[in-house]
Amino acid sequence: MSNNSRKRREALVYHAKPKPGKIQIVPTKKYASQRDLSLAYSPGVAEPCLEIEKDKENAYKYTTKGNLVAVISNGTAVLGLGDIGPEASKPVMEGKGLLFKIFADIDVFDIEVDTKNVDAFIETVKNIAPTFGGINLEDIKAPEAFEIERRLKEELDIPVMHDDQHGTAIISAAALLNAVELAKKKMSKIKIVVSGAGAAAVSCTKLYKAFGAKAENIVMLDSKGVIRKDRPNLSEEKLEFATDRDLNTLEDAMKDADVFIGLSIANIVSPDMLKSMAKRPIVFAMANPNPEIDYQLAMDTRKDVIMATGRSDHPNQVNNVLGFPFIFRGALDVRATKINEEMKMAAVKALAELAKEPVPEQVNIAYGETRLNFGSEYIIPKPFDPRLIAKVPPAVAKAAMESGVARTEITDWQKYEDELLERMGSDNKITRLLMQRAKNNPKRVIFAEADHLDVLKAAQIVYDEGIGIPILLGRREVIKELMAEIDFDADVEIIDPKSDEEHDKLKKYAQAYFGYRSRKGVTLYDAQRLMRERNYFAAMMVNEGDADALLSGYSRAYPTVVKPMLQLIGMAKGVSRVAAANVMNTNRGPIFISDTSINIDPSAKDLAKIAQLTAGVVKLFGLEPVMAMLSYANFGSSNHPQARKVKDAVSYLHRYHPDLLVDGELQSDFALNKEMLQNKFPFSKLAGKKVNTLIYPSLDSANSAYKLIKELNDIDSIGPIMMGMNKPVHILQLGASVEEMVNMAAVAVVDAQEKEKAKKAKK
Repeated sequence: MSNNSRKRREALVYHAKPKPGKIQIVPTKKYASQRDLSLAYSPGVAEPCLEIEKDKENAYKYTTKGNLVAVISNGTAVLGLGDIGPEASKPVMEGKGLLFKIFADIDVFDIEVDTKNVDAFIETVKNIAPTFGGINLEDIKAPEAFEIERRLKEELDIPVMHDDQHGTAIISAAALLNAVELAKKKMSKIKIVVSGAGAAAVSCTKLYKAFGAKAENIVMLDSKGVIRKDRPNLSEEKLEFATDRDLNTLEDAMKDADVFIGLSIANIVSPDMLKSMAKRPIVFAMANPNPEIDYQLAMDTRKDVIMATGRSDHPNQVNNVLGFPFIFRGALDVRATKINEEMKMAAVKALAELAKEPVPEQVNIAYGETRLNFGSEYIIPKPFDPRLIAKVPPAVAKAAMESGVARTEITDWQKYEDELLERMGSDNKITRLLMQRAKNNPKRVIFAEADHLDVLKAAQIVYDEGIGIPILLGRREVIKELMAEIDFDADVEIIDPKSDEEHDKLKKYAQAYFGYRSRKGVTLYDAQRLMRERNYFAAMMVNEGDADALLSGYSRAYPTVVKPMLQLIGMAKGVSRVAAANVMNTNRGPIFISDTSINIDPSAKDLAKIAQLTAGVVKLFGLEPVMAMLSYANFGSSNHPQARKVKDAVSYLHRYHPDLLVDGELQSDFALNKEMLQNKFPFSKLAGKKVNTLIYPSLDSANSAYKLIKELNDIDSIGPIMMGMNKPVHILQLGASVEEMVNMAAVAVVDAQEKEKAKKAKK
């Protein structure tokens, strides 16, 4: 099966399993008792109904209306697939709903309307509008999309936006403002060529005009060439951008142009066209997946070009997810009656300004940069930038208030920003950041149990997604059979330590191991025998530089896998105790838990060392550790040795590592409830802080806690992450899921990146 066929099958399985679709309705109120149900429905539900009857605005108080957006389409212009119908558009609309939720915590109903009649479509949307706080129109073909949006904005009293038009316009306008500044040019002077005349192109060009671009300096092209005033039968939208200049082709238009805006098709801009542009040209080639001119070709052709594309694998990605979630968030939060030009322009300015601010280390880490700085390769924020939620919605909300379309006001802006950041605790951003970081510099990862189907599936995903370069260990014939079963036909290295083919390598590794352990009771015969065991062989591959990282433990008990790693890999310099941590993607954000796998009953000093190691892991993920040392007691309320050791560990850390934000001993509820901690123990270093790291006093408590959290809440866990090892080796939990193994592969790659960086720094 070809790679495309496999990708197709994976996509279909993703949308179909374990249950169809990508979004669901989840209750937000208690429903366990008869009393709860009587309040949720009859008879209690009558009371809010009567309040809303008195004043329709009360719907925002008593229902989800204020956080509910409709994503509506008739399926006439879906992605690059064209007019495929409303049912076929539903997966896209669900996907848009997912993006609304994970980026801005906005709930969505996707609605597919079976009509191409403009009046019927508008009437349908108007009839269902009372349900929603906002309307996101999606994938409706032009020119009907223009009329539908215009009339709905006029006839409804809630925000309406056609994202296909305005999303790209807002993001590209922010990028253009910054690019023009970097090129030392002026919006009023730049000559702009727009390739494409659809909804997005028209909206982009209108917004550029709002920021100072002059109509006489703009040339727009459609499939027939330059849109000229002497062309008959032009639509109203095209007529606005028709030129009276004697130009016919894209080649004509590009001469001496300052800016090229591509919203058309791939590879229509030649190197000669690019060379004909003015000095310091700005090229936004946004056709997807392949731009109007290849990024590398453009960079090779003109060293002075400032370029953006729609792709994530090049700098300056024009991605609508930078806009629509945050624009609707701001509009909903002031109950705006519409999304007007002032709000869109405020979003543009906020995005442009954000690109000039110092970039958080979390973002630098995710994109593998030493330091992202405002410049030709960074003119718009990255989609994973956590500041977007706190920067764009307030700007949009302020613009709504100042332009008179807000029905409520925000007075405490700091509180509002804090609330916005709190909303985003529920998404899996940390996992996406981890994957992005791994992809920036993939490393060779050994999958030591690759003759197990799930392990091989994980290796396949790691390979396909570019997270790492798998090396498959196990019985070659079994691995080959399983690869054929799952259509994993990539050219990856397969190693069977027991085969004759690996005899020379086995001898080499055995000799090296004998050198390490000859004075610790190991004979050369013992070394040769042990090298036939996959975990010993794999560890030696990492030691000898034949691989960068190692994953094992899927099919074997944790202690049996730890032993060879400690014997062969050993602890990092200056480390006296190894430990393991898990990252839990909870609805309050990531929580780091230690020690989940290794130390059964650590001493006070051991606990302090575990806390130090865990702080390093938290920083590895781009976060600042806020650590609670847990116990059944609070600050000396018990003098039992188990409580005292936690207290002693905290004292040690406060004395020798005052820079760490850590305190205890604390019960877990006080650690996680910052208001309760502030009220009861205001002297604590953690009072009023949001704890993100929990250090447990024993293995049984830590291991039980992370597994309970994982199973009861059905959330992602990354780990166990081995801490304190000399090389990047990580041991999976017995029977880990495919997803967990993929996550751990990304951890192993990032670990290898960091160790490589540290090694270079020492030279």
